[in-house]
Amino acid sequence: MKKILLTILVLSLFKTFALANEVNVFSARHYDSDIQLYEKFTAKTGIKVNIVSGKDKALQKRIIEEGVESKADLYITADAGRLGAFASKGMFQNSLTPAIKAAVPSNFRTSKWTGIAKRARIIYYSPERVSANDLNGMTYEGLADPKWKGKVVIRKSNNIYNQSLVASLIKNNGKKATAEWAKGVVANMARDSKGNDRAQILAVAAGEADLALANTYYLALMLSGKKGAEQQAAAKKVLPFFPNQEGRGTHMNISGGGVLKNAPDPDNAKKLLEFLLTKEAQEHIVNNTFEYPMIDGVEPHPLVKQMGLRFKQDLKTKVANYGKNQAAALEVMLSAKWK
Repeated sequence: MKKILLTILVLSLFKTFALANEVNVFSARHYDSDIQLYEKFTAKTGIKVNIVSGKDKALQKRIIEEGVESKADLYITADAGRLGAFASKGMFQNSLTPAIKAAVPSNFRTSKWTGIAKRARIIYYSPERVSANDLNGMTYEGLADPKWKGKVVIRKSNNIYNQSLVASLIKNNGKKATAEWAKGVVANMARDSKGNDRAQILAVAAGEADLALANTYYLALMLSGKKGAEQQAAAKKVLPFFPNQEGRGTHMNISGGGVLKNAPDPDNAKKLLEFLLTKEAQEHIVNNTFEYPMIDGVEPHPLVKQMGLRFKQDLKTKVANYGKNQAAALEVMLSAKWK
């Protein structure tokens, strides 16, 4: 009987040890380089990373439906608004450790989730049709100026990056003023909203519009040649412009993650988050995804650096506001008939 009990105890301890050396990541980031990064984490710690990839809505639905039976430890996505909205449903536990708190500026994290990389949403313009003087003092608010009528391209209202931008405008300017701004932007559109961020840059390069709004890493991706020679050539026909430099600064968003409420192994999830904020991991991220580093002491990819690094970031607007104002942002855009 003692031998049987001892065997059961050993098996139980082995099972606990095995579980303790795994972490289950539900990720809406679709980068092969992330897999390589998780492999580096495993090599360093011995903790195996199991990845479930998918779209945000599907992943969130699964996590919610599985409830306490969920095997997900860490949820990672590419927008602060999505993290904030999920947190408002009570889906995260405290994810903040001393290491994370020390590494990440307070406006890019909450107690429930943290940014792991930054991205800027900026204006692109055609130097053939728009001069630098035309953009002097240009702001996001300025996209509604009638002088740009028929000259602006931007993604649809259901795009989460646009929703987070509009949410930040609501935070800074109020819902009423932002609603008028949205009407002005729609009036200035060169065509109905369609396509991804690269499609907006391509439209400017092709002469369909003079101004486009898109995240910085898309231009770098095009310039890298990874999307083909045609897109690389098109990217060389536009120039980046960082808005709101005389005010709060350029709109910043994040990729980030949080430890889930029912995580089987929250400690390993926190260890992985901490690893993603090390210099080694940050250098891997910026050199593969063209995002901006979250921590000090790491430089962006050269293609991002050539856009300029001395721009003023919006460090005033906490990214937690994007989720809080997400519903209002969509309402404002739809009311303006933003397709």
